[in-house]
Amino acid sequence: MIKKMGYQWHLRKLMADAGMFQTSELGPLLAERGVHLSREQVYRLVTQPPQRLSMDTLAALCDILDCTPDNLIEITAIGTEVPKCAESGTGAPPPPVRRTRIRRPEGL
Repeated sequence: MIKKMGYQWHLRKLMADAGMFQTSELGPLLAERGVHLSREQVYRLVTQPPQRLSMDTLAALCDILDCTPDNLIEITAIGTEVPKCAESGTGAPPPPVRRTRIRRPEGL
């Protein structure tokens, strides 16, 4: 069995604790630290848990908010375990892996 993991994103709470209540306040502070995000990207970063986060952005957020990554991201184990494919009990084999073949254009 594979344990299902989750996380909670606490950026909005940490911003509020620091007296920042608008996402537009974060953009210039990130830019000062070399992280250039559009207004929409900053909004999504604050309002939604990110699926991917660069180390530069994480370091800048920690510097701005005077916190550690543990304060921003809370890792949680979800109570249910997900069965591996072979243990699923369906008896069906896993789907085949489709290989991609890269071909050069003729004449090169």
